[in-house]
Amino acid sequence: MLTVDFAKIPFRAGMRVLDAGCGSGRHVCESYRIQGIDVAGVDLNLNDLFKAKGYLALMAQEQEGLWLLAQADLTRLPFAESSFDVVICSEVLEHIEDSRSAVSELVRVLKPGGDLIVTVPRFWPERICWAISSSYHQEPGGHIRIFKKHELLELLEAAGVQCRQIVYRHGLHTPYWWLKCMVGHKNETFPLVRAYRKFLEWDIIRHPPLTAWMDRILSPLIGKSIVFYLIKRCQ
Repeated sequence: MLTVDFAKIPFRAGMRVLDAGCGSGRHVCESYRIQGIDVAGVDLNLNDLFKAKGYLALMAQEQEGLWLLAQADLTRLPFAESSFDVVICSEVLEHIEDSRSAVSELVRVLKPGGDLIVTVPRFWPERICWAISSSYHQEPGGHIRIFKKHELLELLEAAGVQCRQIVYRHGLHTPYWWLKCMVGHKNETFPLVRAYRKFLEWDIIRHPPLTAWMDRILSPLIGKSIVFYLIKRCQ
């Protein structure tokens, strides 16, 4: 499931893309599908990096671009200034204690005029999850904060980027997480949770017009994620 809309990013052959906090590779792999794009992904979780490596290695048999994965802390990225044309950071900042340093690093490694895309859980759907279940946000490595839109936007713009668009995503997913928090956020066997998960998996695979329409209606209202599309200001 992609949170970033790749149609909103002006990709060109020869670009270098960084997925900061790439996890098991959903956005770095999607970037690598674009012919002529070189990609890099960083994460602290080695197990996730090994999964991403497997996916990219298979894709490399048909792709022309280069790829790189590394274990790295987002507050100390191992890249020179202005190394990337596009930087993606999806559902990561809510896990990081020093989010200001992480944002500063994301902007530092981005070229002037380059695109930065940041996604985090939306404030009020996430706040309801926290209110329903204390274990949801007390799990080690879990979410340690909830960003308000204006707070994160101010943090991003102070680091040297300008916002060009804000959108909400995954309206169909929010009720699923509320339900999970009600019955135990790790309880995958509860019948309604299991049924809802199968529905979401079916929707991701099949993309039927009806659920696409439902998601367009629900996302502005209860979208699980907020997505910032930004451009680094030229000096």
